[in-house]
Amino acid sequence: MNREAAVADLTQVMSKFTSYIGKRLPTDVTQKLGELREKEVNFLAKEVYESMRQNQIAAHELDRPSCQDTGVIQYFLTAGAKFPLLGELEDILRNATLGATRDGPLRHNAVETFVEKNTGTNTGSKIPWLDWEIVPDDDSVTIDVYMAGGGCTLPGAAKVLMPGQGYEGVAEFVFDVITSRGVNACPPLLVGVGVSTSAETAARLSKKAILRPVTSRHTNDSAALMEELLADGLNELGLGPQGLTGNASVMGVNIESSARHPSTIGVAVSTGCWAHRRGKIKINADLSYEVISHEGFTL
Repeated sequence: MNREAAVADLTQVMSKFTSYIGKRLPTDVTQKLGELREKEVNFLAKEVYESMRQNQIAAHELDRPSCQDTGVIQYFLTAGAKFPLLGELEDILRNATLGATRDGPLRHNAVETFVEKNTGTNTGSKIPWLDWEIVPDDDSVTIDVYMAGGGCTLPGAAKVLMPGQGYEGVAEFVFDVITSRGVNACPPLLVGVGVSTSAETAARLSKKAILRPVTSRHTNDSAALMEELLADGLNELGLGPQGLTGNASVMGVNIESSARHPSTIGVAVSTGCWAHRRGKIKINADLSYEVISHEGFTL
Protein backbone atom coordinates (compact mmCIF):
# COMPACT_ATOMS: atom_id res chain seq x y z
CA MET A 1 0.00 0.00 0.00
CA ASN A 2 1.24 3.45 -0.92
CA ARG A 3 0.51 5.12 2.42
CA GLU A 4 0.58 8.68 1.14
CA ALA A 5 -1.90 7.88 -1.62
CA ALA A 6 -4.06 5.85 0.78
CA VAL A 7 -4.22 8.74 3.25
CA ALA A 8 -5.22 11.13 0.46
CA ASP A 9 -7.91 8.75 -0.81
CA LEU A 10 -9.44 8.16 2.63
CA THR A 11 -9.33 11.89 3.40
CA GLN A 12 -11.32 12.57 0.23
CA VAL A 13 -13.90 9.89 1.07
CA MET A 14 -14.43 11.22 4.59
CA SER A 15 -14.53 14.83 3.38
CA LYS A 16 -17.27 14.04 0.88
CA PHE A 17 -19.17 11.89 3.37
CA THR A 18 -19.02 14.56 6.08
CA SER A 19 -20.33 17.13 3.62
CA TYR A 20 -23.01 14.71 2.41
CA ILE A 21 -24.63 14.12 5.79
CA GLY A 22 -25.23 17.84 6.21
CA LYS A 23 -27.48 17.70 3.16
CA ARG A 24 -29.25 14.36 3.40
CA LEU A 25 -30.77 12.82 6.50
CA PRO A 26 -30.12 9.17 7.35
CA THR A 27 -32.67 6.72 5.99
CA ASP A 28 -34.17 5.82 9.38
CA VAL A 29 -34.78 9.48 10.29
CA THR A 30 -36.40 10.23 6.93
CA GLN A 31 -38.69 7.23 7.31
CA LYS A 32 -39.64 8.16 10.88
CA LEU A 33 -40.47 11.75 9.93
CA GLY A 34 -42.67 10.38 7.16
CA GLU A 35 -44.52 8.16 9.64
CA LEU A 36 -45.07 11.05 12.04
CA ARG A 37 -46.29 13.26 9.19
CA GLU A 38 -48.87 10.65 8.17
CA LYS A 39 -50.13 10.14 11.73
CA GLU A 40 -50.39 13.84 12.58
CA VAL A 41 -53.91 15.28 12.88
CA ASN A 42 -53.11 18.89 13.77
CA PHE A 43 -53.35 20.97 10.58
CA LEU A 44 -50.49 23.33 11.44
CA ALA A 45 -48.29 20.43 12.48
CA LYS A 46 -48.96 18.63 9.19
CA GLU A 47 -47.95 21.78 7.33
CA VAL A 48 -44.72 22.02 9.32
CA TYR A 49 -43.88 18.39 8.56
CA GLU A 50 -44.54 19.11 4.89
CA SER A 51 -42.20 22.10 5.00
CA MET A 52 -39.56 19.81 6.53
CA ARG A 53 -40.04 17.37 3.67
CA GLN A 54 -39.78 20.14 1.09
CA ASN A 55 -36.67 21.44 2.83
CA GLN A 56 -34.96 18.08 2.41
CA ILE A 57 -35.94 17.92 -1.25
CA ALA A 58 -34.46 21.37 -1.82
CA ALA A 59 -31.27 20.46 0.03
CA HIS A 60 -30.88 17.43 -2.22
CA GLU A 61 -31.65 19.27 -5.45
CA LEU A 62 -29.51 22.32 -4.63
CA ASP A 63 -26.74 20.23 -3.01
CA ARG A 64 -26.74 22.50 0.03
CA PRO A 65 -26.96 21.87 3.80
CA SER A 66 -30.51 21.35 5.03
CA CYS A 67 -29.90 23.56 8.09
CA GLN A 68 -27.80 26.71 8.31
CA ASP A 69 -26.23 25.45 11.57
CA THR A 70 -24.00 22.63 10.37
CA GLY A 71 -22.77 22.22 13.93
CA VAL A 72 -19.48 21.20 15.45
CA ILE A 73 -18.11 18.15 13.64
CA GLN A 74 -17.69 15.07 15.82
CA TYR A 75 -16.36 11.65 14.84
CA PHE A 76 -17.01 8.50 16.88
CA LEU A 77 -14.62 5.73 15.89
CA THR A 78 -14.80 2.01 16.52
CA ALA A 79 -11.37 1.18 15.19
CA GLY A 80 -9.69 -2.15 14.73
CA ALA A 81 -6.21 -2.26 16.24
CA LYS A 82 -4.97 -3.67 12.92
CA PHE A 83 -6.51 -1.01 10.68
CA PRO A 84 -3.56 -0.02 8.45
CA LEU A 85 -4.05 3.75 8.82
CA LEU A 86 -4.93 3.78 12.52
CA GLY A 87 -2.14 6.21 13.40
CA GLU A 88 -3.13 8.59 10.60
CA LEU A 89 -6.87 8.72 11.33
CA GLU A 90 -6.77 11.85 13.47
CA ASP A 91 -5.03 13.86 10.75
CA ILE A 92 -7.26 12.30 8.09
CA LEU A 93 -10.44 13.41 9.88
CA ARG A 94 -9.08 16.87 10.61
CA ASN A 95 -8.29 17.34 6.93
CA ALA A 96 -11.64 15.82 5.98
CA THR A 97 -13.32 18.51 8.10
CA LEU A 98 -11.32 21.19 6.31
CA GLY A 99 -12.38 19.75 2.97
CA ALA A 100 -16.05 19.43 3.92
CA THR A 101 -16.06 23.02 5.21
CA ARG A 102 -14.68 24.29 1.91
CA ASP A 103 -16.69 22.11 -0.45
CA GLY A 104 -19.92 21.57 1.49
CA PRO A 105 -19.95 24.39 2.23
CA LEU A 106 -20.27 24.23 6.02
CA ARG A 107 -20.80 27.22 8.29
CA HIS A 108 -17.75 28.16 10.34
CA ASN A 109 -18.59 27.00 13.86
CA ALA A 110 -15.24 26.58 15.64
CA VAL A 111 -14.48 29.46 18.03
CA GLU A 112 -11.29 29.17 20.07
CA THR A 113 -12.25 29.32 23.74
CA PHE A 114 -10.79 32.33 25.64
CA VAL A 115 -9.39 33.69 22.37
CA GLU A 116 -12.97 34.25 21.13
CA LYS A 117 -11.97 34.08 17.49
CA ASN A 118 -13.62 31.94 14.84
CA THR A 119 -10.99 29.81 13.11
CA GLY A 120 -12.95 29.88 9.86
CA THR A 121 -12.19 26.20 9.20
CA ASN A 122 -14.36 24.19 11.65
CA THR A 123 -11.10 22.99 13.16
CA GLY A 124 -9.35 24.14 16.33
CA SER A 125 -8.20 22.86 19.70
CA LYS A 126 -9.53 19.29 19.94
CA ILE A 127 -12.00 20.05 17.13
CA PRO A 128 -13.15 18.03 15.29
CA TRP A 129 -13.80 15.97 18.41
CA LEU A 130 -12.77 12.31 18.17
CA ASP A 131 -14.21 9.62 20.43
CA TRP A 132 -12.29 6.33 20.27
CA GLU A 133 -13.03 2.66 20.90
CA ILE A 134 -10.26 0.24 19.90
CA VAL A 135 -11.20 -3.32 18.91
CA PRO A 136 -8.47 -6.00 19.14
CA ASP A 137 -7.85 -8.34 16.20
CA ASP A 138 -9.85 -6.26 13.70
CA ASP A 139 -8.58 -4.43 10.63
CA SER A 140 -11.57 -2.20 9.80
CA VAL A 141 -12.88 1.04 11.25
CA THR A 142 -16.48 2.18 11.64
CA ILE A 143 -16.95 5.93 11.90
CA ASP A 144 -20.06 7.77 13.06
CA VAL A 145 -20.04 11.35 11.80
CA TYR A 146 -22.20 13.79 13.72
CA MET A 147 -23.01 17.46 13.29
CA ALA A 148 -23.72 18.73 16.81
CA GLY A 149 -25.89 21.82 16.47
CA GLY A 150 -25.89 24.75 18.85
CA GLY A 151 -29.61 24.53 19.59
CA CYS A 152 -30.13 20.80 19.93
CA THR A 153 -27.26 18.54 21.02
CA LEU A 154 -24.74 20.96 22.48
CA PRO A 155 -26.98 22.24 25.32
CA GLY A 156 -27.12 18.73 26.82
CA ALA A 157 -27.34 18.17 30.56
CA ALA A 158 -25.86 15.71 33.05
CA LYS A 159 -26.30 15.08 36.75
CA VAL A 160 -25.36 12.55 39.41
CA LEU A 161 -28.33 11.30 41.41
CA MET A 162 -28.32 9.71 44.81
CA PRO A 163 -29.14 5.99 44.65
CA GLY A 164 -32.38 6.48 46.57
CA GLN A 165 -33.76 8.49 43.65
CA GLY A 166 -33.61 5.32 41.55
CA TYR A 167 -34.87 5.05 38.01
CA GLU A 168 -37.75 7.35 38.89
CA GLY A 169 -35.09 10.03 39.36
CA VAL A 170 -33.69 9.22 35.93
CA ALA A 171 -37.12 9.65 34.35
CA GLU A 172 -37.72 12.88 36.27
CA PHE A 173 -34.40 14.30 35.06
CA VAL A 174 -35.21 13.44 31.43
CA PHE A 175 -38.58 15.18 31.70
CA ASP A 176 -37.01 18.21 33.40
CA VAL A 177 -34.54 18.62 30.55
CA ILE A 178 -37.03 18.15 27.72
CA THR A 179 -39.73 20.35 29.25
CA SER A 180 -37.23 23.13 29.96
CA ARG A 181 -35.51 23.34 26.59
CA GLY A 182 -36.90 20.70 24.23
CA VAL A 183 -39.15 23.20 22.51
CA ASN A 184 -36.04 25.14 21.40
CA ALA A 185 -34.21 22.08 20.06
CA CYS A 186 -36.35 21.75 16.89
CA PRO A 187 -38.61 18.78 17.69
CA PRO A 188 -39.51 16.06 17.06
CA LEU A 189 -36.36 15.03 18.89
CA LEU A 190 -34.30 11.88 19.12
CA VAL A 191 -33.56 11.75 22.85
CA GLY A 192 -30.40 10.03 24.02
CA VAL A 193 -30.18 9.08 27.69
CA GLY A 194 -26.99 7.89 29.35
CA VAL A 195 -27.30 6.02 32.66
CA SER A 196 -23.94 5.38 34.24
CA THR A 197 -21.77 6.05 37.27
CA SER A 198 -20.74 9.71 36.84
CA ALA A 199 -21.64 12.85 34.93
CA GLU A 200 -18.93 12.47 32.30
CA THR A 201 -19.55 8.79 31.54
CA ALA A 202 -23.31 9.33 31.37
CA ALA A 203 -22.80 12.29 29.03
CA ARG A 204 -20.66 10.23 26.66
CA LEU A 205 -23.22 7.43 26.63
CA SER A 206 -26.08 9.85 25.98
CA LYS A 207 -24.31 11.03 22.83
CA LYS A 208 -23.64 7.44 21.76
CA ALA A 209 -27.35 6.79 22.22
CA ILE A 210 -28.41 9.30 19.57
CA LEU A 211 -26.01 7.71 17.11
CA ARG A 212 -28.15 4.57 17.18
CA PRO A 213 -30.99 4.18 14.67
CA VAL A 214 -34.33 5.71 15.66
CA THR A 215 -36.01 2.29 15.76
CA SER A 216 -33.24 0.52 17.70
CA ARG A 217 -33.84 -1.06 21.10
CA HIS A 218 -31.67 -1.50 24.21
CA THR A 219 -30.49 -5.08 24.62
CA ASN A 220 -31.74 -5.17 28.22
CA ASP A 221 -35.51 -5.68 28.38
CA SER A 222 -35.97 -3.39 31.38
CA ALA A 223 -34.01 -0.60 29.71
CA ALA A 224 -35.93 -1.15 26.47
CA LEU A 225 -39.21 -0.83 28.39
CA MET A 226 -37.95 2.43 29.90
CA GLU A 227 -37.17 3.70 26.39
CA GLU A 228 -40.76 3.00 25.37
CA LEU A 229 -42.30 4.52 28.49
CA LEU A 230 -40.18 7.66 28.24
CA ALA A 231 -41.07 8.09 24.56
CA ASP A 232 -44.79 7.64 25.32
CA GLY A 233 -44.62 10.08 28.21
CA LEU A 234 -42.68 12.72 26.29
CA ASN A 235 -45.12 12.48 23.40
CA GLU A 236 -47.92 13.26 25.85
CA LEU A 237 -46.32 16.70 26.19
CA GLY A 238 -47.52 17.40 22.65
CA LEU A 239 -44.61 19.63 21.63
CA GLY A 240 -45.18 18.81 17.98
CA PRO A 241 -42.89 19.72 15.07
CA GLN A 242 -40.83 22.84 15.82
CA GLY A 243 -42.63 23.11 19.17
CA LEU A 244 -45.88 24.31 17.57
CA THR A 245 -47.96 21.50 19.18
CA GLY A 246 -48.86 18.16 17.66
CA ASN A 247 -49.06 14.45 18.33
CA ALA A 248 -45.34 13.77 18.81
CA SER A 249 -42.59 15.43 20.81
CA VAL A 250 -39.95 12.83 19.99
CA MET A 251 -38.92 10.47 17.23
CA GLY A 252 -37.81 8.08 19.96
CA VAL A 253 -35.75 7.62 23.12
CA ASN A 254 -32.51 5.64 23.10
CA ILE A 255 -30.78 4.64 26.33
CA GLU A 256 -27.13 3.61 26.68
CA SER A 257 -25.95 2.34 30.04
CA SER A 258 -22.96 1.00 31.94
CA ALA A 259 -22.29 -0.58 35.31
CA ARG A 260 -22.13 2.02 38.08
CA HIS A 261 -20.89 2.66 41.59
CA PRO A 262 -23.50 1.51 44.14
CA SER A 263 -23.64 4.99 45.67
CA THR A 264 -24.48 6.96 42.52
CA ILE A 265 -26.59 7.03 39.38
CA GLY A 266 -25.19 9.29 36.69
CA VAL A 267 -27.74 10.45 34.10
CA ALA A 268 -27.34 12.64 31.04
CA VAL A 269 -29.54 13.74 28.16
CA SER A 270 -28.52 14.62 24.61
CA THR A 271 -31.04 15.50 21.91
CA GLY A 272 -30.95 15.33 18.16
CA CYS A 273 -33.24 17.73 16.31
CA TRP A 274 -35.58 16.68 13.50
CA ALA A 275 -32.75 17.42 11.02
CA HIS A 276 -30.63 14.77 12.72
CA ARG A 277 -27.38 15.00 10.73
CA ARG A 278 -25.45 11.83 11.40
CA GLY A 279 -23.89 9.14 9.24
CA LYS A 280 -22.19 5.77 9.71
CA ILE A 281 -19.53 4.39 7.39
CA LYS A 282 -17.43 1.23 7.64
CA ILE A 283 -13.98 1.30 6.03
CA ASN A 284 -12.15 -1.94 5.36
CA ALA A 285 -8.40 -2.56 5.41
CA ASP A 286 -8.22 -2.19 1.60
CA LEU A 287 -10.07 1.16 1.96
CA SER A 288 -13.22 -0.13 0.31
CA TYR A 289 -16.20 1.21 2.27
CA GLU A 290 -19.84 0.62 3.09
CA VAL A 291 -22.22 3.41 4.06
CA ILE A 292 -24.60 2.01 6.68
CA SER A 293 -26.79 5.01 7.49
CA HIS A 294 -27.86 6.26 4.05
CA GLU A 295 -29.40 4.03 1.39
CA GLY A 296 -28.19 4.80 -2.11
CA PHE A 297 -25.17 6.87 -1.06
CA THR A 298 -22.66 7.57 -3.81
CA LEU A 299 -19.63 9.88 -3.81
